[in-house]
Amino acid sequence: MNFLLLAAEQAHGAEHAVHDVPTWVTVLFGLILAAMIASLALEEKIHAKKSIIVGFYAGLSLILGTLLGLIPFGKVHLPGGHEIELPVYIPAIDWGVITIILGASLFVEVTSRSGVFTWMAIKLTKKSGGDPFKLLIAYGCLTVLFSAVLNNVTAMIIVGSLTTVSLKKLNRTELLLGFLLIEGLLTNVGGMLTLISSVPNIIVGKTAGISFVAFFKYAAPYVVISTAATLILGRIRFGISGLKTDEEREEAKRMVAGFDENESVPSQRFFWFSVGVLVCFIFTLAGQSQLPGGLDGLGMGFVALFFAGIVLLAYKHEVDKFYSAVDWDLLAFFAALFAVINVMEHALVLNKMGDGIALLLALPEHINSGVLLVSAAVASSVTDNIPLAAMLAQILDKLDTSGDSPFWWCVIFGANLGGNITPIGSASTVVAATIIHRQKLKLGFMDFVKIAIPFALMQIVLAIIYVFAMSIMFPAAAPAAAEALEAAM
Repeated sequence: MNFLLLAAEQAHGAEHAVHDVPTWVTVLFGLILAAMIASLALEEKIHAKKSIIVGFYAGLSLILGTLLGLIPFGKVHLPGGHEIELPVYIPAIDWGVITIILGASLFVEVTSRSGVFTWMAIKLTKKSGGDPFKLLIAYGCLTVLFSAVLNNVTAMIIVGSLTTVSLKKLNRTELLLGFLLIEGLLTNVGGMLTLISSVPNIIVGKTAGISFVAFFKYAAPYVVISTAATLILGRIRFGISGLKTDEEREEAKRMVAGFDENESVPSQRFFWFSVGVLVCFIFTLAGQSQLPGGLDGLGMGFVALFFAGIVLLAYKHEVDKFYSAVDWDLLAFFAALFAVINVMEHALVLNKMGDGIALLLALPEHINSGVLLVSAAVASSVTDNIPLAAMLAQILDKLDTSGDSPFWWCVIFGANLGGNITPIGSASTVVAATIIHRQKLKLGFMDFVKIAIPFALMQIVLAIIYVFAMSIMFPAAAPAAAEALEAAM
């Protein structure tokens, strides 16, 4: 809830700063944001890591923002009268995301030494009978489930590890790119299943007054439909077909029958310790918001780091090996990206996007909801969906939009699904692209966009049809919302 208060304060501050930021300054920073996206698209030609590219634009944005007087400076007041001074880019970073990635990566890296992920992968492979499409369905559903109860990043890290092991065991590494990309896209679909599955859900749901049960009832049918459609399209796009002949099935059965899930378990004691900690880790993340004694305020990032620390105790004399396995480039990329987005907020780039979207809502009924959903998706594909969702929620709230208006769901669907358009659209797609590169598979920025666009378009079109159908079946406050919009205009 602290984030919601912070988002409200930022929106309030931005509202009062509108007349203090000249239009040419907002345009300048909008061009910087566009240049950063273009540079990421040309990453391979530039021959630079994502962290270096975004880090350059973060430095440029911070310097220009400071020279133009956009960025507020000041001391942080602590209990007891103490004060500390933090660089402005430190509070700009979403440390919850950084610590989740760091903690989950360390946890998976250490736990994998016990053989638990290999054991799970072989079990799933055996259940599939070696059939690639059945395996895709199993991992796709697992991705959606983990994304709904954990978070997108942790889900992608865990399922990505399982997928890599399974396909290597089956000697089907040519399918690895398709599997990992589909799983990355499904994390954002699964992230819409419950009110607490993603931060945009929490922000919009809280502002609109949508209950946990009401959110699930509305979102679940779409998640099921979209998951099935994504798996079918994935099968077609990547040629992940099932085994057709009896000979192929028998050969696959013989192959998986020879797999021994216990061969990769070096110690039964450490294996069961890892299983127990993994179960506790998943349940603690799933119920993190319900932790007693104010512990929920520590956040999911702390939970990930805490459990990483527990499993690291098993290798307390060689933890440096696991530290070296952390993808520091990924962490630096996110830190720099958050700094850029923060400056864009102060320069009112996101605010101007929101003003444009507010104008779109004045379009005829049913057309405006589709346009809002698409606009939110496009904006989410190139910027952080958290401040975007907070800004759009504030706009709808100021327009006195009823809690059962389809506009809220347009923001929720758009903010989540927009992350599937580009590899920087969401944290989980960044992680998916990182795992793909780690497996020495070629996938540049534009390659990702070209492959992902059909999936994203299908999911967005399904969302528009779904919201439209739901608004007809359950006509809520669309007329009231339209009247409020006309009055506001």
